Amino acid sequence: MALLQPGDQAPHFILPDQDGISVDLYSFIGKKVLIYFYPKAMTPGCTIQACKLRDNIDIFKKLNVEIIGISNDKPEKLLKFHEKEMLRFTLLSDEHYKVTKKFGAWGEKKFMGKIYNGIHRVSFIIDSTGIIEQVFTHFKPVDHDQIVLHYLKL
Repeated sequence: MALLQPGDQAPHFILPDQDGISVDLYSFIGKKVLIYFYPKAMTPGCTIQACKLRDNIDIFKKLNVEIIGISNDKPEKLLKFHEKEMLRFTLLSDEHYKVTKKFGAWGEKKFMGKIYNGIHRVSFIIDSTGIIEQVFTHFKPVDHDQIVLHYLKL
């Protein structure tokens, strides 16, 4: 499936969070949401990305933006990651890649000369009505937070 673009309706989903509690995207209607897809909890790049978002959570809150991270990790692993890194935002488990595929964040990747399918590091700003406002595909884990914040402050 192609990567969703600004103006597209965000696909509805319900996924378990790090505590195993079901989270419904519709519960965020009326709020702006940053949904970021990441390959694997507790890996170096994903940890840097999550911690940079954590470190700027107060700025995101002042801008009325909720943060949701999605990977295919099981809720138990997400809980360990959440607690270890003292994350103050929701992590969701998409074990079967259903939501990841709906957003177009799943596909062919290359690493060290090998080609395989996996989660692409991509983020979406969803507006208060559930429409995708912006898509971020060109960033590194270390600067993801600043790129998103720069966009939000415009």
